[in-house]
Amino acid sequence: MEYVEQRHASYYVAGTRVSLDSVVYAFLRGESAESIAESFPALSLEQVYGAIAYYLAHRAAIDVYLDQGKEEFQRMREQARREHPLLHSKLEAAKEQSVSRRR
Repeated sequence: MEYVEQRHASYYVAGTRVSLDSVVYAFLRGESAESIAESFPALSLEQVYGAIAYYLAHRAAIDVYLDQGKEEFQRMREQARREHPLLHSKLEAAKEQSVSRRR
């Protein structure tokens, strides 16, 4: 059975809308397969184990893919900051206010 499929240059758990990234990041944070399955109701425990096995079997390639995704996210974030400085400053102010409330 295939547990992972590639669609539009991205990886997904086969037959779902759950990205492989989501499962892998949870796994790398130390979450158990059972915990990951609870976090993603669309996935069975078997699918979670299959996705983790796929990652481990293709770790070098998937790590490169994940790093590229992080770089793209950072590039888009910087672009959004340049194009919408007022929105960015409001978001930063709200974030700081939220942090100070938790203290």
